[in-house]
Amino acid sequence: MGYYKNFSEFLSNDNPRVRLNIVDFGTIELELFSNVAPKTVENFLSLVDNKFYDGLTFHRIIKGFMIQGGDPEGTGMGGSEEKIVGEFVKNGFKNLLSHSRGAISMARTNDPNSASSQFFICDADDEFLDGSYAAFGAVVAGLDTLDKVASVKTNANDKPLKDVVIENIIRIR
Repeated sequence: MGYYKNFSEFLSNDNPRVRLNIVDFGTIELELFSNVAPKTVENFLSLVDNKFYDGLTFHRIIKGFMIQGGDPEGTGMGGSEEKIVGEFVKNGFKNLLSHSRGAISMARTNDPNSASSQFFICDADDEFLDGSYAAFGAVVAGLDTLDKVASVKTNANDKPLKDVVIENIIRIR
């Protein structure tokens, strides 16, 4: 089964876009692919529109892998009230979007249907995640910001030594 590593074939003026503003780092613009993971995109946009992410942190950062945020507790254990069905191949859903550099995907526990608000953005090609996590969009601007965030110093648990704060995420299209 071939996963799509090139996001360009998914880009469309019909897709929603959001801008993630990160205090002291800059912005990352993401295009979300409703045709790939519709429930995941719907859930993410609902949280964006309700300002759920405003003021939260990237609580887990692993250079050469990903940056993870969206936990209201900031511990990696929290989430929103709603859980969504995991839209990925190993959960019976045809999502062939690769976890290439710049992909945004939903974090989850071992339960395939446990994703809620936590997401991660790949700062490297993480294809080993393909088929096991719901990729649902891609960075279309701001890879330099992603790289800056991915390079922060962290402790032994991959938590940044200084909070990396999501000022807000706003829908721009």
